[in-house]
Amino acid sequence: MPAKRHERTSARRCALQVLYQSEVLEEPPSNIAAGEQHIDEAGILDNYALALLAGVQAHRESIDDYLKNTSENWALERMPIVDRSILRLAVYEMLHVEDVPLSVSINEAVELAKDFGGEDESPRFVNGVLGRIAKTLEEGSHGK
Repeated sequence: MPAKRHERTSARRCALQVLYQSEVLEEPPSNIAAGEQHIDEAGILDNYALALLAGVQAHRESIDDYLKNTSENWALERMPIVDRSILRLAVYEMLHVEDVPLSVSINEAVELAKDFGGEDESPRFVNGVLGRIAKTLEEGSHGK
């Protein structure tokens, strides 16, 4: 299990980098992933990273709705790009990846925010937003 966890951690990091580039270049993540311009630590995007990117792209509208409804006092457009990308990645995983517990998605996102977040408050902000989403999911309609 630890090897799978490490692989998924690396995949999340790579997917985050592509999502960030996607925002900056105003290109869909699939275009960035298919092209030569993506940044990644491992040399290639593995299947889990590609699945995350495809999922975020396919479900972006509903993911953004969750973020808009739970990010207190923060308009989605005003969030730092890195934080917004981390949140989108985590919310997709929370909603659509059955074999990843909510707590793992949150913890991984907080670690990404510590490593890549643009603000000192990024980890706390990411944790707060995802914690509210997890509570909503656990209380009702979309729980895994």
